[in-house]
Amino acid sequence: MNNKSMEILIEKNPTQQRLKELGVSHWPIWEKDVSKFDWQYPEKEICYLLEGEAIISSPKNKPIRIVKGDLVIFPKDLSCQWEIVKKVKKHYQIG
Repeated sequence: MNNKSMEILIEKNPTQQRLKELGVSHWPIWEKDVSKFDWQYPEKEICYLLEGEAIISSPKNKPIRIVKGDLVIFPKDLSCQWEIVKKVKKHYQIG
């Protein structure tokens, strides 16, 4: 896979209309306290941060910081490390 297909995409402060179109309020919620762990995405995941802050690092991307209000797309087959700096609460959709 090329680097472009492994890129983590962030949409800063999407509009309420955009969130409604995606159905974000109906997605499950995941929460995690301050921690550091490795993660792999077997499927594409979209998440919307309700709270918190994390730094995501992977061999194919520069470390990125995600914060409350970010809509983030993690590509399928991405391996990365999460460093949760402030407790995270997010809506997420897999696939």
